[in-house]
Amino acid sequence: MVERWNPSTYLLHMTFRRFFGAKDAPKPQVQNDPTAVPEATEEVEEAAEEAIPEEHDAADWQTRARAVLPTGASTGSKRTEALYGDADASGPTHYVQAIGCRVTDADGHEYVACSMALGSVALGYAEPNVTRAVVDAIAAGNVSGLSSVLEVDVAERLCGVIPCADRVQFLKTGAEAVAAAVRLARTYTARELVIAVGYFGWLDWCAEEAAGVPEGTRRTIRRVPYDDIAALQAAVDEAGQQLAAIVIEPVIERLPSIEWITKARELTTAVGAALIFDEIKTGFRVRTGGYQAYADVVPDLAAFGKAMANGYPLAAVVGHRDIMEAARKTWISSTLASEASALAAAAAVLAWHDSVDVCDSLWTIGADMRRAISAAIEASGVDGVTVDGIDPMWLLRFDDPLKERRFLELSAEHGVLFKRRAYNFAALAHDEDAIREIEGGASAAFVDLRDEDADR
Repeated sequence: MVERWNPSTYLLHMTFRRFFGAKDAPKPQVQNDPTAVPEATEEVEEAAEEAIPEEHDAADWQTRARAVLPTGASTGSKRTEALYGDADASGPTHYVQAIGCRVTDADGHEYVACSMALGSVALGYAEPNVTRAVVDAIAAGNVSGLSSVLEVDVAERLCGVIPCADRVQFLKTGAEAVAAAVRLARTYTARELVIAVGYFGWLDWCAEEAAGVPEGTRRTIRRVPYDDIAALQAAVDEAGQQLAAIVIEPVIERLPSIEWITKARELTTAVGAALIFDEIKTGFRVRTGGYQAYADVVPDLAAFGKAMANGYPLAAVVGHRDIMEAARKTWISSTLASEASALAAAAAVLAWHDSVDVCDSLWTIGADMRRAISAAIEASGVDGVTVDGIDPMWLLRFDDPLKERRFLELSAEHGVLFKRRAYNFAALAHDEDAIREIEGGASAAFVDLRDEDADR
């Protein structure tokens, strides 16, 4: 077991007290020392408890959400039916506090979280160094009519850790970043057709099965199966000189064969198309520089986000200077793309990665989490459940969706939140105590599930 960050070092209250009480706004911290994690104090712990509102009704929050949000949650994966498999399922849907790997719901119940904000948090919720950097940036003014110096600093540092990165352009979401990469590839090649492997968000270019997408847009994308060399070759042959790019999510529940990913590189080079990696999940997790750094296969363009800013809204499209310069021939822009608080968070994350091997720890922690869940499954004797994925991003797979729903409800009752039909993500905040609680909660839930099945 590796030595892990102690999530009890929660400093948000004290930092904000300094922020709101200061006469002079502090200067933004471009560099942060991730090893200098202060000790938690009684005052800090009391402040964290006081931050939780006194009265809550979880069902009321869900009802209120459905009354004002068309789908009940602005993030699709946070809808009740996405969390548990049914809109009428029981389980927490709203939180009031997230610290380390622990989330407090609207009723004041605490859980160990395994989804880590859909993978956008790899250090821990409210990680003190990131929080301090963000608050300092806010105190200095997080936006203006000029670009923040942090935009340049973080871009330079990304170029130093991502193999394909000669240039960087910031955006706010992963979907935007991948869409920008596709736009750049199409501009550079003066072609339209894109071959896609994976999930890339909700925007029109890749949502060909969604309602409201123009038919002409649907015709510009071809889907092929993951890790299938013959299918990829056939699609490239059919596209010919109309191919602008192959866009790949390089890790989909497992690592790809090196032959397939290498073939994608060879095919795009041969036809003059761009190879794009969606590193939104894999960046700052599989390796700091993403899957491309892990496999030593370098794309022309790549999209990064999620763990890059430890949960703050920041994404980036990065790539070869010649293709990135196509940004001058098209239009990719967003008012808050260079907003300083998220850039400060990314600077703090980069400082962590400079100081310790975060990704190696995530592989180790993820392996411990998987072993804990596997032990819980074996001890309970429940069948039809497997643990898949790779260590830093793993998932539970159930043969029976009803059994899956009930397990998720039961595990929440026992204090652990798992992700349904998608990745659970390791974080540095998952220390030994958290992993013991994950195993204990899963074991209790599996035993309850077994006993319920036996009583039917």
